[in-house]
This record gives sequence, C-alpha cells and structure tokens, in this order.
Amino acid sequence: MNQPSIPLAERMRPRSLDELAGQQHLTGKGSILRTAIENGNVPSMILWGPPGVGKTTIANIIAHTLEVSFYQLSAISSGVKDVREVIEQAREKEKAILFIDEIHRFNKGQQDALLGAVEKGIITLIGATTENPSFEVNSALLSRCQVYVLKPLRNEELIALLREVMLKDDWLKSKSIELKETEALINISGGDARKLLNLFELVANAAGEKVTITDEFVMQVAQKKIALYDKQGEQHYDIISAFIKSMRGSDPNGAVYWLARMIEGGEDVKFIARRMLIFASEDVGNANPNALLLANATFEAVAKIGYPESRIILSQCATYLASCVKSNASYEAIGMAQEAVTKHGDLPVPLHIRNAPTKLMKNMDYGKGYKYAHSYHGNFADQEYLPEPLSNTTFYNPGANARENELRKYLKEKWGDKYNY
Repeated sequence: MNQPSIPLAERMRPRSLDELAGQQHLTGKGSILRTAIENGNVPSMILWGPPGVGKTTIANIIAHTLEVSFYQLSAISSGVKDVREVIEQAREKEKAILFIDEIHRFNKGQQDALLGAVEKGIITLIGATTENPSFEVNSALLSRCQVYVLKPLRNEELIALLREVMLKDDWLKSKSIELKETEALINISGGDARKLLNLFELVANAAGEKVTITDEFVMQVAQKKIALYDKQGEQHYDIISAFIKSMRGSDPNGAVYWLARMIEGGEDVKFIARRMLIFASEDVGNANPNALLLANATFEAVAKIGYPESRIILSQCATYLASCVKSNASYEAIGMAQEAVTKHGDLPVPLHIRNAPTKLMKNMDYGKGYKYAHSYHGNFADQEYLPEPLSNTTFYNPGANARENELRKYLKEKWGDKYNY
C-alpha cells in the first residue's frame, strides 16, 4: 500500500473530544469547556498552550459539534482586510466561528478589527497562541474572551497516541511495526503530537514493510533540523529563552549548551549575536561596561565570518557574559523614566538648561543661570536637570557590585542627599 499524500497527523486528527489526547481538565466529562460545547453556549476564547497539543483540533471539533460556519485564518499570512472579509461573510450566517492561529502575531490594529464583531456576536472568536495572552493579546479583546490553558502532553499520553494510530491508520496497519523504543521519538518531537506523528510516519516509511522502531533507528532517519532544533517553530523561542536565562543565571555551561543547540540547528549567527548584544546592556550593564564592547565586536565579527568559525566567537562571548557580574540597573532606570513620562506627560524643560541659539530665546531667559560643569571644581556644578515635578527623583540606582559601588560613591559625593544613593 502506497503512503498517503495527507500527513499522518492530519489523517488522525480527532473528530470528537473523546478522541483528543490529554486536556482532560478542559474536555473530560463534566469539564468547563466540554459542558459549554454540549450546551451549545460556546464563548469567544483564547486557547493558550504549547504547539501540537490540540488547539486547532478543539476549534474544529467545536465547529463540527455546533454545526456552524467555520472560518480559519493564520495570523502569519492574514491582515485586517482578510479579517473584515470574513466578518462580512459571517454577517449573513446565523452563527459563525472564526479561528485565528497564532493570534499573538496580530498587531493591535488587526486585533482591534475583531472587537466589534466579537462584541456584537457576529462571530465567535477562537484564537490559538503559544504565548501568554496577557502580554500578546490587547486587553480590550482579551476581556471579551475566555482563556483556556492547554497542558503539555505527558509521555504516556504520547506513547498511547502512537499505539492508537498504529491500530487505526490503514497505511500503518499494512506494515508489520514493532514499537520497541520510544525515547528518541518523544525527545525529538518535544511533546508536540503533530510533530510526533509526522516523525513516526517518516520513520515507518524509511523502514520498509517490516519495522522495528528503536531509538538508534529513529536518530538515523530523523534529519538534523527535525532532531535538534526547529528555527521556524516554537522551540526556537524556548531555546533562546533558555540561553538568555542561563547567561543571566551566571551559568556558562548552560549557556554554551543552549548555544550549541542553536548552532547545530543552523540558527542565524546574527540572531544569536544580536540577543547577546541586548543582554550585555540589559543584564550586565555598568557592572562591566566591557561586556557591551565584546558583544558588539562579536556581532560585527560573526556577520563577516559566518559558520563554522563563528561558533568559537559566539562561545567566547556567551561564556564571558555568563561569567560577568550582573546588573539590570540601567534597564530598570529607563523603565522607571518611561513610566514617569507616561504618568506626567511632556513636562517643560527647565529654562536654565534649554538651548538658546537666538537672541529672542536669550531674551526669554533660555539658558539663563546654566552652570557649565567644566568651569567648576571637579567638573561638577550642583543644579537641577529634571522638570520641577520630578525634582529629586532617583531613576538610576547602581547595582551592588564593585564597579557600580564606585559609581554610587561618586554620585553620593556629588549630589549628597538629593538622590537616594
């Protein structure tokens, strides 16, 4: 029997909640979502969870169960125009569901285009996201949706899924398959049921009519891009997160491991270097200003060299940043300053530190009373640099490390009790 053109994951997509792997807290007997579906009273919702755990499947099951019109858009390829076209079509229907995959990729304007239709009940929105909707979905839209959290599938659920498809899929049944080992299948798929099934099909196809699936055979068959890293998929974000957090946690061993995962997966060298450049200021800052210099030099170097030699430069920078004393004082300072701007608006610049390039401006006292610091002892003149409502406000609070303790001492000597140093 020839291998079907439709991927195994699609052929085996559940048609009912009873067929869905995992998510019993949402879809089991008496659960909140199942009850809503059975009662035909499904709210607009955001399905939040890792890839391959059933978000799209649940949306399809809801539409099939309720027997309503079903529209599907991907936030990657759809814009406001596509959203409005669907809404116009849905106006003519008694009930309609709009499923938007990766809704976190919609910008504010695209999300706002959904608001009126959701509020008026023209559509029931089902959004799927792998990102925390509290941060990625605007509050107005989020307030009109119920958020359901999908859990990662457990290993035993994934193994049960493999055994189930072996019994149900006609093509797999035509083969003699012995599922001897599963660890490589589980590890490579990363808990993604869709990826697991498609990898399983790939392995089964490579083995011929008689298949004994072992970890070694799976690793031989699986391509490196599948086995180690998917730079187009959600694991991309998990691994860069692990890389950054390892450096922040001062663990060069963890940092270099996650770096190796990205390198082996063919990640763009400039992407890795760019993240380290940001990290150098955000997490090391003035505790070691050389970190920013090295990170910038790394970015420039890898942009010129590329793989494979760039791995050495990236490793040098990553291990150095991980080993540096940490400070997020500069990061905190700009955050607090931006909050002040938002809270107080455009406060006027004090007259004495305004620029006065014309005679009129000078007559209006622009620059009057300004003290040129270099004309004073120690190149310092005690004067106000903040708008009056923010006078004495401390934004930058040097970190507790050797370098910034020196900065704190200097600032205290100059400003005395004006700022909280």
